[in-house]
Amino acid sequence: MTDSTGQRRYGDGVAVVTVTYSPGEMLERFVDTLAKSTTRQVRVLLADNGSTDGAPELAAERDGVSLLQMGSNLGYGAAANKAVAALDDTVGWVVVANPDLEWEADALDQLLDAAQRWPRGGAFGPLITGQDGGVYPSARSLPSMSSGIGHGLFGRVWPGNPWTRAYLQHGDRVTERPAGWLSGSCLLLRREAFDSVRGFDPRYFMYFEDVDLGDRLGRAGWLNIYVPSAQVMHLGGHATMRDSRLMLVAHHASAYRYLADRHRGWRWKPVLAIVRLGLAVRLRLACR
Repeated sequence: MTDSTGQRRYGDGVAVVTVTYSPGEMLERFVDTLAKSTTRQVRVLLADNGSTDGAPELAAERDGVSLLQMGSNLGYGAAANKAVAALDDTVGWVVVANPDLEWEADALDQLLDAAQRWPRGGAFGPLITGQDGGVYPSARSLPSMSSGIGHGLFGRVWPGNPWTRAYLQHGDRVTERPAGWLSGSCLLLRREAFDSVRGFDPRYFMYFEDVDLGDRLGRAGWLNIYVPSAQVMHLGGHATMRDSRLMLVAHHASAYRYLADRHRGWRWKPVLAIVRLGLAVRLRLACR
């Protein structure tokens, strides 16, 4: 539906989109725990990138869960975009989340409540823990050229370096606040905001699509809001562990694309050449 200006308008329905790629039994835990995270009626749409384990088909037998086959592995952002586009206009709120999550009680309702407190909020992210209880730095500042290089060079060997601390926002209070970007492993998106920036950039096959989205939402006048009262637990990347070397390659390629997109022109070419070389060396070391 559209308003008098021709702008598309949405209802207040909620849908959850999860991109699957042979997710295994973790998908069942995702759907099971989602039910306790909200009192609202929620539709679940599985955007499948070519699973071979039968898990998405099994999950789609449940009430309220449907399966959308991508036909091939499109990557995370492109698959999420297609799934969001398939939703009808009654859905004004979309969660895009990894299938390897467990939802804590009331987590989705906490995100939706925060959305009412922040009318210019375009994306809302929960506090994410690992299975060991540690808190993942899911609300970060946008990487600059200097912080990106510093974090890339020293993040592993000197975790407390100033560039990494600034990028991960170490020292910031665990409180509801705007952030530069939020982890794409679990995002509540105002569909109007998502549409305004045309969703995820499909050029990012995997990694940095969430950084890029957060940056573009901010440039369009929306806020990325960290909501630690909402909590989810990350069980671990089943697909990424299976293809760890390919994921490292994708991560480094996406990091370069993000910086290159934002530093155009001849004056940046020597710097970007050094960045490309540094990323290649870092990738080789990481793949050993």
